[in-house]
Amino acid sequence: MKKIIYFITSAFVLFTCSINSLEAQTTKPKPKRPLPSNASPAKNSAVKPAPSIEHQGSQIAIQKPEPKDKILPYEIFQKKLPNGLNVVTVPYESKGVASFYIVVRVGSRNEIEPGKTGFAHFFEHMMFRGTKKYSKDKYSAVLKSTGASANANTSLDRTLYHMTGASEKLATMFELESDRFMNLDYSLQDFKTEAGAVKGEYTKNSASPYTKLDEMIQNTAFSKHTYKHTTMGFWEDIVDMPNQYEYSRTFFNRYYRPEYCTIIVVGDAKPEEVNRLAETYFGSWKKGNYVSTIPAEPVQLKTLYTHLQKAGFPPYLSLNFKGPAHNDAAIDLPALDLLFSVYFSENSDLYNNLVIKETKARSISGGVYNTRDPFLITIEASLTDTANFQPVKDAFMNTLIKAGNSPVDAKTLNEAKLNLKNSFKMRIDNPSAIAESISSFTWLTGNPESLNYYYNMYDQVTAEDLMNVAKKYFRSDRLTIGTISPNAKEHLK
Repeated sequence: MKKIIYFITSAFVLFTCSINSLEAQTTKPKPKRPLPSNASPAKNSAVKPAPSIEHQGSQIAIQKPEPKDKILPYEIFQKKLPNGLNVVTVPYESKGVASFYIVVRVGSRNEIEPGKTGFAHFFEHMMFRGTKKYSKDKYSAVLKSTGASANANTSLDRTLYHMTGASEKLATMFELESDRFMNLDYSLQDFKTEAGAVKGEYTKNSASPYTKLDEMIQNTAFSKHTYKHTTMGFWEDIVDMPNQYEYSRTFFNRYYRPEYCTIIVVGDAKPEEVNRLAETYFGSWKKGNYVSTIPAEPVQLKTLYTHLQKAGFPPYLSLNFKGPAHNDAAIDLPALDLLFSVYFSENSDLYNNLVIKETKARSISGGVYNTRDPFLITIEASLTDTANFQPVKDAFMNTLIKAGNSPVDAKTLNEAKLNLKNSFKMRIDNPSAIAESISSFTWLTGNPESLNYYYNMYDQVTAEDLMNVAKKYFRSDRLTIGTISPNAKEHLK
């Protein structure tokens, strides 16, 4: 696929800010990246279940792949503190440099109360406002002394804080982060100032038709689940946010607790030292007791449509099928990753026909974004003319029907597997890249070892698995179609 093998930087659902610039990423939405698999398949499903992960006390036990099969060639050390904070260390030869990440398993998915969306992203901003000990300016100055730069981003399922700097200053990084995670303090005026910044960010992002269409697609595809709203939140809630100071305190106290967080240190660091620093600076952090109940999404029964009228903008088609949740107990997502690699890459017959020969589309892409609950599988195209909406949609659907009825040959499947695995290996060439990869599996499962397990599952996928997932997920009654064009409406069959 042109595999829109998309790591955690999907603008579809992710927003980011830093100590220097608080602004969202506004790049064009793309289909997602491959990670672990799907929700439990039915008993009669041909999709093979994978071995399960077991949690034993403070140590996470997993049926790990054999060492020779691990995609990550570096050992992952884990220790869970008594307060529930998980501490992960991956020693890596990067002399004098270490990356420090904190994964908070809270995103817009956790915004369950009506009228109060956007707060996970809001705290990505607020966490850079400072504490009584380290004001915003002092935090920045001390951070600069470590040679590090801090950043953060928010998505559907998590908020991620990260910095990379001199490993000899690791204790300073721990102190800075423990202070703001445990002692964040802000006035009503600070709150209103940052709420205004969030409103400005929403307005800026909405200027992009792609971002606006993504918002419309989620709002159309979901009726109950909190994936109905984007990470930014509903506009009316953002407008009202300055009046929600007390609720902001409630949100922070619920989720900025050790049991929701994992510290990941990658680079020139030893596990013993990282664990000692974690106990020193985070050991007194009090465990919370809040558990959010995410509303289940009813089964979709018919094709849904949403359209954005935009003059002077390239026609755009987005097909969004209800997909599986991330789960280490099934092979569905690895199979979907490989399906997209085979049928929607720049080497595919579909791409060659639509983009090169017939020039009906400027680009096509497709993929899955791994999420804790079932989200969307997206296939999209930028078109050369509005007359191409129906033929391109038909070409997509015919390709998916073919994927469900015709087994891919062994050579093609093996090449796709090698491509996915080798692409990953080529990315992990520095502490930040490794920490990014580990963090994505941590927010999905709570266990960074899941990364090794997931990539090992690619080897188990068969041609029959690709056919099974094609028939299972690419159904017209589970489809939401989004379009952009100068017309008031597009009529797609």
